Amino acid sequence: MRKYIVASVASLALAAAASPAAAEGFRAEIHGGYDITNADGPGDTDADGFMYGVGFGYDFDIGKAGFIGPDFSIDDSSARECGSSVLLAGDRLCVRAGRDLAAGIRGGVKVSENGKLYALAGYTNARFVSSYTTPAGVRIRDGENLDGFRIGAGYEHSFGGNLYAKGEYRYSNYEAGVDRHQFLMGVGMNF
Repeated sequence: MRKYIVASVASLALAAAASPAAAEGFRAEIHGGYDITNADGPGDTDADGFMYGVGFGYDFDIGKAGFIGPDFSIDDSSARECGSSVLLAGDRLCVRAGRDLAAGIRGGVKVSENGKLYALAGYTNARFVSSYTTPAGVRIRDGENLDGFRIGAGYEHSFGGNLYAKGEYRYSNYEAGVDRHQFLMGVGMNF
């Protein structure tokens, strides 16, 4: 009995590894990459750093070559920039990008048995934290959640079974003159 169970499990594993890329279904991933954040205002701020997070969604097939579905991500970033003598001689202003929540739609075409080319669009809400130190050494800290929109494009490639890797570019534009460019790589699973 035991050898039949082992043989069945092994057969299922081989079949899954040999199957073409999963098309329709749930997906989950981890990703990371380069984050460039620009903020207009006194002492224009251009912060860059490493962004990292998780993403998930569901792809629905449209005919033989298309797909569309919801796309969600939860990210954080190390992007930070500090400047001196911004408002007054001897002061210091630091701005740091924090968590970023996004919900949108992702759709595209299957360019090969294992490849998908896609575009995305949606809503994003990011947290930015500012700290200002006066010339007298008084520190004021404030955080703000900014709403905005996100667009992007990418390529996803399946590697046998349900494993995939992707490369993606995102542009986000927030209220208060803040925008963001992100270049990321990710790995995930289709379920």
